Amino acid sequence: MTQGQDRSYLKQASKIHTNNTAAELMQLASLYNEGILTIDGSFSVDTGKHTGRSPKDKHIIADEATLDNVWWESNAKIDRDKFNLLENDMMSHMKGKILFIQDLYAGADPKEKIKVRIITEFAWQALFIQHLLILPTRSEQENFKEDLLIIDLPSFTTSPKKYGVRTETTIACDFTNNKILIAGTYYAGEIKKSVFTYFNYTLPPKGIFPMHCSANSDYEGKNTAIFFGLSGTGKTTLSADPDRLLIGDDEHGWNSEGVFNFEDGSYAKAINLSKEAEPQIYNAVRRFTTVLENVVVDEETRELNFNDGSLTENTRAAFPMSFVGDNVSKDGMADIPKTIIMLTCDAFGVMPPIARLDSDQAVYHFLSGYTAKVAGTERGVIDPSATFSTCFAAPFLPRHPIVYGKLLKENMEKYNVQTWLINTGWSGGPAGIGQRMPIQLTRSLLKAALSGNLEGVDMREDKFFKFMVPIAINGDSSYLNPKDTWSNKDDFDEQAKKLVSMFIENFKNFESEVDNNITISGPSF
Repeated sequence: MTQGQDRSYLKQASKIHTNNTAAELMQLASLYNEGILTIDGSFSVDTGKHTGRSPKDKHIIADEATLDNVWWESNAKIDRDKFNLLENDMMSHMKGKILFIQDLYAGADPKEKIKVRIITEFAWQALFIQHLLILPTRSEQENFKEDLLIIDLPSFTTSPKKYGVRTETTIACDFTNNKILIAGTYYAGEIKKSVFTYFNYTLPPKGIFPMHCSANSDYEGKNTAIFFGLSGTGKTTLSADPDRLLIGDDEHGWNSEGVFNFEDGSYAKAINLSKEAEPQIYNAVRRFTTVLENVVVDEETRELNFNDGSLTENTRAAFPMSFVGDNVSKDGMADIPKTIIMLTCDAFGVMPPIARLDSDQAVYHFLSGYTAKVAGTERGVIDPSATFSTCFAAPFLPRHPIVYGKLLKENMEKYNVQTWLINTGWSGGPAGIGQRMPIQLTRSLLKAALSGNLEGVDMREDKFFKFMVPIAINGDSSYLNPKDTWSNKDDFDEQAKKLVSMFIENFKNFESEVDNNITISGPSF
């Protein structure tokens, strides 16, 4: 309900737990048998059939405010009458239930901070979102009047015929009255991403660029870098650098004063997590009150098995930013970015480990949002599968991607921001034949880019992708030209042309909306 609206529906609940501490929520989650308490004091839950988001089940009310402002190609419509019916039925569903309420902030910048009230059915979900958003003081939670209300009732399933929705799972957004309803899924990531979706709708008209990115800076909050990248490209791993200050690992806004985190927590992937590769994340995941989604736990020893993906490869851990270590920003804010890093995991093996992009190329690759995944194996050879998620955030964009692309280009040119594309994928051949880029190499290239050590180095223009690639760094050129790492050069050209054709086909979605200079800055052959 919006500010000042009647909340009598809550009286139907059998019990309401409001603004409990993390320790209290852990105790309640254990009391109600919501999951498993692990040997480390973290709490592991099984989210059932939904082990990830349901982007096709997101619906937005189509009214005068949204009709011409929402990207309907990627967002489903819902009638206001159907939304109201859904809301009323969800209110009735609360009767006799135990509910959990968390009053939290989103947005670290005091000028853009909003009050969010979350109502859930489970203590672990209340703990999850408390970790991820910004926790007010006790006095700030008194007489709390939310700017955004999110109601998440996993046990309520939606009838497509009755509510005009797609399936039994629904995320329904009312941007006019600032409400989001979530039903039919136990996956708590829907709560977190609903807040992000709300910011993606409300901030662009203010000239603020909402971004699905991580961010870090030097220890003075200067020399800020932002990292765009889809899942598996290293966005969290590379931004959690012990030599730099971590601003946040997932969602940020960029205004005229700098970058600010939307959250104060981390929602890290846990599959194959190791102390050697990601020591800070590994330690954070094993802390008391960390919430684990679908991480396999030994029922006798309560030990965690990060390498077991039998429930899902999308195992997750939610914890406060403070768990990451001492090198975390206290206020979640930093200066205007000096560097943009776009990450891709190229399983085709044809992209260089690092390349410099001009502003047109940056917008092209931002709108493309490319990475590649390993699809399947036949006699040891793995066929890569290209993934294009525009703005590195397609499921969370209520507005057309061009809106965010324009904000990126305006900011790049206004503040003279340098952009680098870093490939954390394969070299010497596609996945199954080539080798994955060593994390040590990627870290060294990233360090060189952020320190300015690549200024003035000799560059070549890539034959297929047209961006500029260093010829040598510190006298070493052995790994910078991907074609040189392939034993069969003809195979490289064939593979490169295959990927380029995918880029060209995908970008047809945007050609009519962007300046021709952006289109022709993309790959070709």
